[in-house]
Amino acid sequence: MNDSFSTDKNFALQMDQKDPLSHYREHFFIPDGTLYMDGNSLGLLSKESEYSLKRVFNEWRELAIKGWLKGKQPWFYFAEKMGEKAAELVGALPEELVLTGTTTINIHSLVSTLYQPSGRKTKILADELNFPSDIYALKSQIRLKGLDPGKKLMLVSSRNGYTIEEQDIVEQMTDEVALLLLPSVLYRSGQLLDMEYLTAEAHRRNIVVGFDCSHSVGAVPHEFDKWGVDFAVFCSYKYLNGGPGSPAFLYLNERHFGKKPMLAGWFGNNKETQFDMSLEFDPSPNAGGFQISSPGILSSAPVEGSLELINEAGIQNIRKKSATMTSYLVYLIKELLYDNPYGFQIVTPLDAGRRGGHIAITRDEEAFRINEALKTKGVVPDFRPPDLIRIAPSPLYNSYLEIWQVVRYLKQIIDRREYERFSDDREAIS
Repeated sequence: MNDSFSTDKNFALQMDQKDPLSHYREHFFIPDGTLYMDGNSLGLLSKESEYSLKRVFNEWRELAIKGWLKGKQPWFYFAEKMGEKAAELVGALPEELVLTGTTTINIHSLVSTLYQPSGRKTKILADELNFPSDIYALKSQIRLKGLDPGKKLMLVSSRNGYTIEEQDIVEQMTDEVALLLLPSVLYRSGQLLDMEYLTAEAHRRNIVVGFDCSHSVGAVPHEFDKWGVDFAVFCSYKYLNGGPGSPAFLYLNERHFGKKPMLAGWFGNNKETQFDMSLEFDPSPNAGGFQISSPGILSSAPVEGSLELINEAGIQNIRKKSATMTSYLVYLIKELLYDNPYGFQIVTPLDAGRRGGHIAITRDEEAFRINEALKTKGVVPDFRPPDLIRIAPSPLYNSYLEIWQVVRYLKQIIDRREYERFSDDREAIS
């Protein structure tokens, strides 16, 4: 594909003219004067999400408590209905998916139920590059089982500090491993793991397998049921554009239906008996049984509009454009920013099929100050210590011209040594 790219600005303009998804950019509120390349951290607000939020807000004002059953999308069933809307994105049955809680809470809920150490099978396998919150949760769950996480949590090592080899994961699937939890996409480098292969290998060894798909759903299609994944979690505020702190999704394969959740809460109760107010928990027999508390309807509302927009665009179309955009970004970096004095390196897999929706670049020196200089030009990337700049072009609201402009700015920052004007001090959020 790289042979068809060009460093010329007119090429970017031509790509935008031919882009079948380009009109979706008009659906989003893009901050003035910005090149927003941070959709892998927080997606932008769409007009559809604004509408669904305003609609629910008005329902609260006009219907009050009646909104639980009389809203256009009754609040009482909102979480399950959002699961239905997202099911196609991940290849799941509607009843296997529910919008509830947060990513970490959902990990706790699922792992507490599906991790049942016995005999030799007492360990959890994860990786050392996983998002810290996932590891905190796994250590907590091991302690709650009365075991020592120092002995029972195994972390697959990275050979280069950025990626994980699938074979290294498989080699640690010993007969002592009861449960495996991995990210679908490594949040730092953007590497996309082969979920189908890893699931098959885990099941060959009678290991329960789950994935945190927060950095892939909405940018990459999944086939949870086809692959046989046991469970999964993912947030809704990155590529799903659900808004800051919007709820997460919980997936449970139907073969685990009927298992009693170890973290029980009243919104996981069977809908038909929930208001019987019995002190005996009667869980919904599907993924809905793993809900704990009443859903935050206002924080859930934007997800409805966003899912409608994403489903209209089509996840396969989104993935195709995402792969092309990141391939174009890789091409420009290699052509313009690899040689001295630029010295950038790409740590994301170069094969488009092996990465998610962002590209991570590094530099031996001054990566943080370069990132700061980039922000003063209106670019919104993000930085991960000690030396990673992540750039995430969104297929629904970014253009090829913006990608060209970001690389031009990076070149300019080095040519003019503009980074020297900035401090090494990081803010609380980088």
